[in-house]
Amino acid sequence: MSDTSAARTYNQTHRARAYSRGKRRLSVYIAWSYPGEANRDVTVLDNRFSTMTEVRRVLWPAYEEPQWADALRFQQGIAGSLELFFWAWVQFQEVVEQATGHVVPMFQRVDQAGFYLPIDERVLADTDTLLVFGLDHSVTGQQASIAEVEAVAAFLAREGTCLVIGPHHDVGASNDLAERAMEYAHHGDALVPRQQRFGGYTRSLLKGLGLPIENRYGLRPAVVPGTTRIAPLSIVRDLDEKGFLQGVTNFNFHMHLPHYAVTTDDARSAVVLARQPIDKTRPHPFTNAGNDAFNAFVWLPPSGKRAGDVLIADSTIFSTLFGRDQSLERFWKNLALAR
Repeated sequence: MSDTSAARTYNQTHRARAYSRGKRRLSVYIAWSYPGEANRDVTVLDNRFSTMTEVRRVLWPAYEEPQWADALRFQQGIAGSLELFFWAWVQFQEVVEQATGHVVPMFQRVDQAGFYLPIDERVLADTDTLLVFGLDHSVTGQQASIAEVEAVAAFLAREGTCLVIGPHHDVGASNDLAERAMEYAHHGDALVPRQQRFGGYTRSLLKGLGLPIENRYGLRPAVVPGTTRIAPLSIVRDLDEKGFLQGVTNFNFHMHLPHYAVTTDDARSAVVLARQPIDKTRPHPFTNAGNDAFNAFVWLPPSGKRAGDVLIADSTIFSTLFGRDQSLERFWKNLALAR
């Protein structure tokens, strides 16, 4: 039986999408250096992605089909794990394209072939909603330049724009090894090392834009009792003025999600629209301090010269590596069709 999936291309120059009223153009910018991640020393335990071989060992037999396990068909080092992300973003891209009529390009700061692409007009000129995924390990040194901060600020000065920025988790920030061990036991993912600090680029972009958000920890969500389904979000619907979470009850389950700490007392500048209950059967410094939920979705409304919206959300909720249901798909469509 022949493969009926669409032919795939690589190494092409992006073709700008024409503006069409009511049809948002979404773009994704992955703020990593692909070679910088793929070439990490696998004898170093911390601050790297797993190799595909490690993924297969831990998740056996989920990836034992030849599609994943055959070294002639799929990369078995760290690069193989990075490619899983691209596989899992396809459905999000398809849903958005169906909703808007526009393809969703995936830009990388440094791609597989070594091409370097900062955020500038090549990325922004034909974009209405930009998603920046902070999946760069901080040890790779990705930082937003002054020119990039200025370019994003100019983008957000345009009426109707939206920036979705997602620093990933920050596991093991403490120098206390016992605390790191507690965090590791809390999330329970053997593929995540005792220290895995993500988001140097997105952190620097947030700081440069003066946005008071910081990613902290990697927290395991609670589940619906007696099931493996993630517990519903606690949503402040009367503050969701633009309907980002209309019809949404939950995101998808992931073992280590960041808490998006709001670092200002000005409640109007950063609105926490959704909080996620935490699995309290597993101790963690954050829950030991009295917290039972973390900030999962934050909205920063237009302010001053910023005419566009800023949303803080983790990259995992755009990926089917961690599941997909009607609620998650509704969130994707809300974002694609936002007013």
